[in-house]
Amino acid sequence: MKEINLKDSLFDITEKYPELIPVLAQQGFLGVTNEQMRTTHARVMTIPMGCEHLGIDLKKVVKALEDKGFTAKQ
Repeated sequence: MKEINLKDSLFDITEKYPELIPVLAQQGFLGVTNEQMRTTHARVMTIPMGCEHLGIDLKKVVKALEDKGFTAKQ
């Protein structure tokens, strides 16, 4: 399994694993599909911060990542 550190920015995560862009978008992180948003706002936003800001359940996002073969650590 590939490991994702939840303290990393969405930009760093999607740069390292671009295949996660549609997975994160399905979970409500629609900004990651827009390259301008991804290279600006996503540089300072983590998955937990985004969940809090967007009202998304972090456990659902972690489960979606696990379903794609990733583990999430904090």
